[in-house]
Amino acid sequence: MLRLTEIKLPLDHPPQAINEAVIARIGIAAHELVSCTIFRRAHDARKKSNIILIYTLDVEVKDEVAILKRFAKDNNVKPTPDLEYKFVAKAPEKLGQRPLIIGAGPCGLFAGLILAQMGFKPIILERGKEVRERTKDTWGLWRKSILNPESNVQYGEGGAGTFSDGKLYSQIKDPRHLGRKVLTEFVKAEAPPEILTEAHPHIGTFRLVKMVMNMRATIESLGGEYRFEQRVTDFDIDVGKDGKRQLRGVVLASGEHIVSDHVVLAIGHSSRDTFYTLHERGVYVEAKPFSIGFRVEHPQSLIDIARFGTFAGNPILGAADYKLVHHASNGRGVYSFCMCPGGQVVAAASEEGRVVTNGMSQYSRAERNANAGIVVGITPEDYPGGPLAGVAFQRKWEEAAFIAGGKTYAAPAQLVGDFIVGKPSTGLGSVIPSYKPGVTPTDLSPCLPDYAILAIREALVGFGRQMRGFDMNDAVLTGVETRTSSPIRIKRDDHTFQSLNTKGLFPAGEGAGYAGGILSAGVDGIKVAEAVAQSMLS
Repeated sequence: MLRLTEIKLPLDHPPQAINEAVIARIGIAAHELVSCTIFRRAHDARKKSNIILIYTLDVEVKDEVAILKRFAKDNNVKPTPDLEYKFVAKAPEKLGQRPLIIGAGPCGLFAGLILAQMGFKPIILERGKEVRERTKDTWGLWRKSILNPESNVQYGEGGAGTFSDGKLYSQIKDPRHLGRKVLTEFVKAEAPPEILTEAHPHIGTFRLVKMVMNMRATIESLGGEYRFEQRVTDFDIDVGKDGKRQLRGVVLASGEHIVSDHVVLAIGHSSRDTFYTLHERGVYVEAKPFSIGFRVEHPQSLIDIARFGTFAGNPILGAADYKLVHHASNGRGVYSFCMCPGGQVVAAASEEGRVVTNGMSQYSRAERNANAGIVVGITPEDYPGGPLAGVAFQRKWEEAAFIAGGKTYAAPAQLVGDFIVGKPSTGLGSVIPSYKPGVTPTDLSPCLPDYAILAIREALVGFGRQMRGFDMNDAVLTGVETRTSSPIRIKRDDHTFQSLNTKGLFPAGEGAGYAGGILSAGVDGIKVAEAVAQSMLS
């Protein structure tokens, strides 16, 4: 089988054009082409008048050896790589201690799945509720302004990614094609099959809920065990005379002690109380950069036209997205983050008295507004005070947003036009904000540091030059977006994947600072599961 890349065709090409392009590309007769399947499809919309589709194809021909010899120096004609996932270990028939996984987000989910498929029967501890009950609690905040601190957008089965756009692409290096394993397992769990071929696949919240439940059923059928509403409050760590540290188990809020010397820490980027506990127990933790900002909403139709011109509304293209970057004159980088076409801005708080925003969308991406985070890069130099100072920094601005919104979990909001000129908003315009439980028009400048406000003001004007209409007066900014990534990194050894100073603890995923999104978190969960299995066998 051959892998052909960079096969470019017009947006409106007929189906037979793909085979014709293959035949022309490698110079064979029609009867020499046995089969052709689409591995991936992307589009190039840089020229709105001439949008093209870009295919990666897997092709079977009658004389593969001759073709490969003829195109030996062509990087766009190569053998199709082996994408099948291969397990690195198999559990013994008599299994002693079972591995523990703390957290049932994408990282914990795939760590659990891989360990279960290898026969290690993991126990998954999740502080929140199973996904259906969690969804009810999340709607309680959105509809009734009632926050459940243990069951919300951040905590519960499926993790923060469940209430998102469900993006399934990443820029991580993936030489072993572990991302393909993630996508394949999602399809088995009833994800749309096209996520295997689209260059920028997404699933959407409602479908993610069903998939998470199906994957749980798979893990349980293989001997894995889920325990919901089980918050880990302490870590049992032995310290030897030589100073070496060995994890022996965890303690739950109920007081129960679970023995295990192999614990996957997949706690997500918002488990702040656990961050503090780990630090108090001497686990090596360091501060890391992250970003803060606001959510911006535009009419989706405006984004479609700005990106696709007369091709706006084409079903192949779907709802348009964007990715924008601006280098502000004060030295700050501003960029769009987690863009959600045809979606909504959601309340994502996990602590009382604080407002946090995020974006989500359904698979259809059919809502009237597009939204994205417009965020500013922050470094530990901006929040000195130790490895956990970033948590205090986030909380400060989340509390400011809660106050600016009226202390009801309504979010503070401001028209883009007013924000750019520094004038408080007293009402809204043509863009209706999607955030529930509602917004309070006001001045957003008290909700972020001055340097962030100045950088975002400048960036919005710059984005208007990059994308016509982006700085429209009636576009709405909603505050605040603070959970772009974890404010800490729980460092691990590059080879064993164990904590630098605590053997048996395997930091993983977004919360540990090793992933950024559903796909990369799933991939990291696979890597850590493999490390756990190999350690248990050794």
